[in-house]
Amino acid sequence: MKKLGEAIGKFVVKHKILIVIASVILCIPSLFGYINTDINYDILVYLPEDIDTMKGQDILAKDFDMGSFAMCVVENMSSKDVLNLEEKYKKIDGVVKVISANDLIGTTIPQEMLPSDVTKQYKKGNSELMLVTFKDSTIAIDAITQMREITSEEVVKIGGMSASTLDTSIVADSEIITYVIVAVILVLIVLMASLDSYVVPFLLLGNIGLAILYNMGSNIFLGQISYITKAIAAVLQLGVTTDFSIFLYHKYEQAKTRVKTNNEAMTLAIGDTLVSIAGSSLTTIAGFLALCTMQLTLGSDIGIVMAKGVFIGVLSTVTIFPAFLLVFDKLVFKTKHKPIIPSFNVIKNFVIKHYKIILLVALVIAYPAYYGNAHVKSYYNLTKDLPQDLKSCVANSELSDEFDLVASQVILVDKGIKDNDLNKMVDEIENVESVNLVLSPSQLSDLAIPDEMIPDDVKDIFESDRYKMIFVNSTEEIATNKLNKVIDKIDHIIKKYDKML
Repeated sequence: MKKLGEAIGKFVVKHKILIVIASVILCIPSLFGYINTDINYDILVYLPEDIDTMKGQDILAKDFDMGSFAMCVVENMSSKDVLNLEEKYKKIDGVVKVISANDLIGTTIPQEMLPSDVTKQYKKGNSELMLVTFKDSTIAIDAITQMREITSEEVVKIGGMSASTLDTSIVADSEIITYVIVAVILVLIVLMASLDSYVVPFLLLGNIGLAILYNMGSNIFLGQISYITKAIAAVLQLGVTTDFSIFLYHKYEQAKTRVKTNNEAMTLAIGDTLVSIAGSSLTTIAGFLALCTMQLTLGSDIGIVMAKGVFIGVLSTVTIFPAFLLVFDKLVFKTKHKPIIPSFNVIKNFVIKHYKIILLVALVIAYPAYYGNAHVKSYYNLTKDLPQDLKSCVANSELSDEFDLVASQVILVDKGIKDNDLNKMVDEIENVESVNLVLSPSQLSDLAIPDEMIPDDVKDIFESDRYKMIFVNSTEEIATNKLNKVIDKIDHIIKKYDKML
């Protein structure tokens, strides 16, 4: 490994100017790749395909042409205005169906004349519900953006997973530059204090910045990455690979005291550095690649990008950074200063003298540390982390407060199930604790509207050639153990009546 390092060192010393020029030119394709890499904001895509949720999602997309849906709260609009709004929404690319109560009762019958037990499900005060379905979750993002442009938030609030995903993308994209800049400033402060030149920290960060750009640009060959990967990759790569460059600089400074020229010193430094960081970098890469074994393929997304980032970081450390140091050597020398951070000889001496006590203390605190880790509660509702004043959060809050729509689920059953069994199944589901709404094909008649008057668009929502759809809502908060128990009970009821599942 050392011979390889020294061979690389000789090449870098000989072609240092060419390497600096090439590193800058490579920014162009890297920037192109970064801009054109698709970003996926749908976390469900990373779930295993063989679980019931994804099987159901696939059926919804293929049989019902419903890859995603949104629940809208329409406020202070007449029935005719609501129908006009529906027509505008239907013209948006990706929108499949737009359904409101007006599609069932028309505009000739005043909604005030209907029984309250009928209207309470879709109307509260001056607010009423509208269902919008989309061809797939990716198209839904652009469609909701256009829906928001058509109507203001005061008139229509759009809630649901796709709306939350859209706001997540907006927040992530708007803040990523901010926290990268903060990370760079903090790292720069540390480097200024710990290194003996005012220029080296900028060269070091420039080298890492190029490595990050190369890594993010090369993601275009992966097709797409998740928004989570995009958000953490740059800062994580900065933190993981910075010490490689610091190590090379220290080796370079040490080598200069043993040889006559900077070129010889850099050749030795690259050889020593490659030997030292090869093991640590390979273990880091192995750790990231281990994420690829997760069933949740988000692990593969993060793992591949970060493993690639560490590898590129090592390459840039033994090629680009040394070339920078050699090309700007005079400037580095002119800006030399004493390191601000003092030596840690006191701590070193204490550890050497009291290593037995330190080992004993480490063993003693191991159990409380294990206990604390085992009892840390985890949450899986990512929307909790979003600012609650976002449009989707406001809409979801109103859906919850006004209409008790908290955790909506879609159930798919075999179309061949008998109506009698379907009704019994629905009755049992309605009796499950916290379930406050169940909508099925057999219940459309409960709205006191003749079957022949129900539009095909509405019927098609609930039935396909192979399946019948049932909407179920629970008042339990999403991604909680209580909701999981509710879903388990509902699943048990469904399988009792539908033997095909």
